[in-house]
Amino acid sequence: MKKLSYETLKELNYGGYLLKEAPERVLQFGEGNFLRAFVDYFIDVMNEKAGFNSKAVLVQPVGRENMIRDLINEQEGLYTLLLRGNEKGKKRDVKRVISSVSRCLNPNSDYDQYMDCAKNPGLRFIVCNTTEAGIQYDPTCRFEDRPASSYPGKLTQFLYVRYQAFGGEPGKGFVILSCELIDDNGKELKKCVLQYARQWKLEETFIRWIEDENIFCSTLVDRIVTGYPRNEAAAICEELGYEDNVIDTGEVFGFWVIEGPESLKKELLFEEAGLPILITDDHKPYKQRKVRILNGAHTSMVLGAYLAGQDIVRDCMKDDVIREFMNRTIYEEIIPTLTLPEDELKDFARAVTDRFDNPFIDHALLAISLNSTFKWKARVLPSLKGYVERYGRLPECITASLAFYIAFYRGKGFDTEGYKGLRGEEEYLIRDDQDILEFYDTHKEDEASVLVKAVLSNTQFWGEDLTEIAGLCEKVFADLKKIEEQGAYDLMKGCLS
Repeated sequence: MKKLSYETLKELNYGGYLLKEAPERVLQFGEGNFLRAFVDYFIDVMNEKAGFNSKAVLVQPVGRENMIRDLINEQEGLYTLLLRGNEKGKKRDVKRVISSVSRCLNPNSDYDQYMDCAKNPGLRFIVCNTTEAGIQYDPTCRFEDRPASSYPGKLTQFLYVRYQAFGGEPGKGFVILSCELIDDNGKELKKCVLQYARQWKLEETFIRWIEDENIFCSTLVDRIVTGYPRNEAAAICEELGYEDNVIDTGEVFGFWVIEGPESLKKELLFEEAGLPILITDDHKPYKQRKVRILNGAHTSMVLGAYLAGQDIVRDCMKDDVIREFMNRTIYEEIIPTLTLPEDELKDFARAVTDRFDNPFIDHALLAISLNSTFKWKARVLPSLKGYVERYGRLPECITASLAFYIAFYRGKGFDTEGYKGLRGEEEYLIRDDQDILEFYDTHKEDEASVLVKAVLSNTQFWGEDLTEIAGLCEKVFADLKKIEEQGAYDLMKGCLS
């Protein structure tokens, strides 16, 4: 079987869209699955439907081995993307060869080629997804490093070469789209870049050029990407008729919110291409919607569902009680606390149900349970407080989810694998920060009322004393007792009566 290439596709009479030659107008820090299933897909669709006529140069943001770089380059930047899932209750399975990537570079082994990209007058956009840890200021980075170890350091070096090449010429700056999962990602990246420019004592005119000629956009990205389908790859390649070593997979749903000036709509042709991308002056309400509805539904439901005997998200959606518990949480307790128009929120919530019911993704509840203490604080606590503030009473399902959290974490103790809990006779691993696990180990023999008070009053967990919320301690204690005596499933049923 031949490897994927333009020639191979020609021989196979491939009838889909392809763009073999186009100028490199996008530099992308990140060659991984997410950006290839998200940003590079959107570029490909813009090329096809709106004449965007652009290629992306991928850059490995950290100095790892060249395996992925080589695989991408061997296939001339081509790869197959499978988007699979439910959309408005109907199964969708879309295959597309992505031709928006020109090549992949490693800035350690391809340093000169990487820096030459800064001298390309047509380069306009920089996209990055370097993980939450990527946007960090490391004072040990030096200007003369080839390249700097941190991503913001690499970017500062790149911007300086650009500035030198064009002398600060207007219009030669970049639109920088930060996709990392941190608050105000674009603003934080800009802050780091300016720190390096000042630490390295670069010219004040360069610093002004950064400020005046470059647009650092904070963005919100939303698509579940499942990456290389290891167990299916051979069968998929057999069906396609070619060997593809960098197949990527993800869900059908995708949404990108970019905080930037209205003028970006004339450069990024999302609307003409009919893509689910929004340019706005404030991305935060959309981030709040995603965190509180999508992530909040996960966090408030999965621990109770696991204790009730379920193992993957999709199966939870087939159980009437668990599904209704999740919907009651979203529609009656989370949505009323949010600021976007109700119709938009409900449309998003309906899409969430489709996404959770994706027949192509086995999303394990135990995988979602990782670091649930922080997740509950960030994703669910604001809805609880917002509901109490609006209605003057406790939200039934969200309060129950706090009891599920405590019941899930009420473990039996440490062994060689870590801190363990019990579901009936079955052990499971509880994964969280060590100090949190040690807290629960210390309190594992407590009576339920003592445990609940200890958890809710732990300001290191929540940033505040939750026992001060009227009635919360008593209600969580009653719910925890019901879990202990009747089971998590019965508590969910009780919330629906």
